[in-house]
Amino acid sequence: MTDKAQPILILTTGGTIDKQYFDALSAYQISDTTIGRLLQVGRVTAPVRIVELMRKDSLELTDEDRTIIHDTVQQAPETLIVIAHGTDTMTVTAQALSDIEGKTIALMGALAPARFAESDAAFNLGMAMATVQTAGPGVYITMSGHVFRAGEVAKDREAGAFVHL
Repeated sequence: MTDKAQPILILTTGGTIDKQYFDALSAYQISDTTIGRLLQVGRVTAPVRIVELMRKDSLELTDEDRTIIHDTVQQAPETLIVIAHGTDTMTVTAQALSDIEGKTIALMGALAPARFAESDAAFNLGMAMATVQTAGPGVYITMSGHVFRAGEVAKDREAGAFVHL
C-alpha cells in the first residue's frame, strides 16, 4: 500500500507557540520552532515540509512580513498549508491571505508556549493538520477547539479564547 497523502507545508512565523523563558526574571525569546518536535511526539506520518519564515511576536509583524507570508503561500507547490502564527494578529494575516485561490490554509498558534506542559499548541496543530486535509480551499483559523473561517473570528482576550463573530 502506498501513501498518497498530499504533502503539507508548515510555515512558522514565531508567536507564543515558540516562546521560551529562561527564568522568572528574564523576558521571553522566540527560539527555534517546536513544530517538528510536536509532530514527532504526535507520531504524525503525513508528509510535511517545515519552513521557518521568521521569529517574531505577531504584534511585531509588518505589512512587509505579511507580504512575505502571502507570497510564500501563493508560490508554494503544496496546496495544503499550515501556518504557525502568534495569536494577537492572526486574524489580520488570515485576511491578508484571503485572495489566494485553490489552497487550503489553516493558521494556528498557542495561548501558552509549546514548551509549557499545559500548552494548547499540540492540540491546535493537530486541528490545523486535520483541517487542511479535510476542508475545502479557503483560509481557516484553528484555535480554542474550533475551526473558524477567516473573517468570522476574533480573539477574546478576557476569555482567553477565540470566538465566532
